[in-house]
Amino acid sequence: MGTSRFTRPKGLDGESTPNLFVANCGPAVGLSLDEIASAFCKFGEVCGVYPADESGARVIVSYSEVGSAQAALKALDGHSCSDLGGRVLHIRNSILRPPSQELLAAVDGRPWKSLSKRRVQHYGYEFLYEARNVNTEQQLGELPHFVSPILEKISLFPHIEKAEDVTLDQLTVNEYPPGVGLSPHIDTHSTFEGLIFSLSLAGPCIMEFRRYSQGTWLPSSLSSTGMQEQNPDYCSSFTRRSIFLPPRSMLLLSGEGRYAWHHYIPHHKVDMVRDNMIRRGSRRVSFTFRKVRAVPCQCEFPQYCDSQK
Repeated sequence: MGTSRFTRPKGLDGESTPNLFVANCGPAVGLSLDEIASAFCKFGEVCGVYPADESGARVIVSYSEVGSAQAALKALDGHSCSDLGGRVLHIRNSILRPPSQELLAAVDGRPWKSLSKRRVQHYGYEFLYEARNVNTEQQLGELPHFVSPILEKISLFPHIEKAEDVTLDQLTVNEYPPGVGLSPHIDTHSTFEGLIFSLSLAGPCIMEFRRYSQGTWLPSSLSSTGMQEQNPDYCSSFTRRSIFLPPRSMLLLSGEGRYAWHHYIPHHKVDMVRDNMIRRGSRRVSFTFRKVRAVPCQCEFPQYCDSQK
């Protein structure tokens, strides 16, 4: 059983906070975070509901006002809550770090795998960089519980009509040191289907999108080692667009942007954004969520599709 990361503030006994630690409450006992928020919002504006640990049975409810939290504490602690299936809740005051810091703390508490210039973690399935795919026969397990709030927010994105579009089962966490970027690439069509979501944390960066006239930025005869050593401006025939990704922003790749445009992070320590110089942080961490393909790829962009070449 996991240990709670959220505790009573030291030296604050008897004092109130806008955050509540709520036990016997969470997905493990059949309650979604949205259901919990709905029950607690009767006492005031709820800023968020977050897993307190990986047990799935304890959450943090964060209010915008201290008074709202104390009203909920007084009304619900030790009592059954009819809005939550009659469960008896056990509540105390708690402090809460921002959710982004909780995510970083969660991955920093787990082992990293070192690549040539950055570190990675894989969940669900390991991404095999040399083959640019995953071994579907070697599932690593379910996605970690600490990303459940992200998955719930993704499911609420507008214009997502099909539930299967957000049934995500693979997560890659990347840590980029200062000045380290990413070579231009398209996430392999034959390996991943549907939408791709990438959450940026800790530091900002510019991401470039490029559509190459010949389909790729390097001759297919080059090895993967050669690809890492080549200049991405080797080919001058491409259309370029840039997006600024600040911390806590979510990038969604779909349609043509997902299947036909390479995405690329230049190896810079400083980015220019509308004539403003933005220095990258001491690290940048991204959480990229994908769905492993279960059926053969029949995409509309054969020029860029590895399974149709």
